[in-house]
Amino acid sequence: MALRVLVDGTPLAEPESRALWQRFSAWMEQHAGDLGGFAQAEGFASVHPELHDGEPVLVASRSAPQRPYASAPVRRRGGAPVSAPRKRRRG
Repeated sequence: MALRVLVDGTPLAEPESRALWQRFSAWMEQHAGDLGGFAQAEGFASVHPELHDGEPVLVASRSAPQRPYASAPVRRRGGAPVSAPRKRRRG
């Protein structure tokens, strides 16, 4: 499985992506939920893990603000979010 990283929408090359994911994983092991600390340590304004077409993607930005740690957003090709299925109302 390829470990992808997007920085301000631009994909990093595979070796750089893999290295950043390894640093991210090590950071999160030591600092659970501290996305902002990792972003700052790497020179980014924000870092967020997401799922794009079922594959993990680390989305980093030099300008977008850090959001609180939450479940990874799921996106389809083209970046469109996948909405949760609607619950049917009974009766």
